[in-house]
Amino acid sequence: MTPMTTGHSPRAEANRRHILDVALTELLRDPDASMDQIARAAGVVRRTVYGHFPSREALISTLVDGAVEAVAAADAAGREGIDDLAQAVAGSVLAVWKVADRYRILVALAQRSVTMEGIIERLAPVRQASTELLQRGLDEGVFVSPLPAPALAYVHEQMMFAVMEAVNHGLLDAQEAGRSAAVTVLTAAGVPASLATALVAKLSD
Repeated sequence: MTPMTTGHSPRAEANRRHILDVALTELLRDPDASMDQIARAAGVVRRTVYGHFPSREALISTLVDGAVEAVAAADAAGREGIDDLAQAVAGSVLAVWKVADRYRILVALAQRSVTMEGIIERLAPVRQASTELLQRGLDEGVFVSPLPAPALAYVHEQMMFAVMEAVNHGLLDAQEAGRSAAVTVLTAAGVPASLATALVAKLSD
């Protein structure tokens, strides 16, 4: 007798992953893509999609979770092994933007269903790592700000969202956005603009 396929079987998980990959592509192409559209693009019936995700909001929420995981990995990789604190911040922003640029439409879309509060809650571990890095910089005089490290980390996070929105609205070229964000974040932390620009240009080469 053939074993019953469960929601945790390798096949079911592969189907779920496929649906998520296709859903991300479809939503980036058309933010208003319906569950029917996503099912057709994935080559499955609508019931299969709903079997994994009970609603469009649940699907988007799962995609946001994946985006946050990717951002956390990029943040860690961008500053790994870098002793210079300003360079570590710049490296983190540049690495995060490569991920954020892919998900920026999704983030805008998620704000309709997940809410910004939900996204901010998911980013808490990334913000904590940023806070610790900024605190070291403030303690050592590398960074200067009237804001305490936790507030400065929050401001940096909001800057990234603002840059995403600027690109989405055609106010900033996506190719330049990562470098612009990195320079802006560094200057907000008190790094002279000329130094921040030179540092980011060096890392971007």
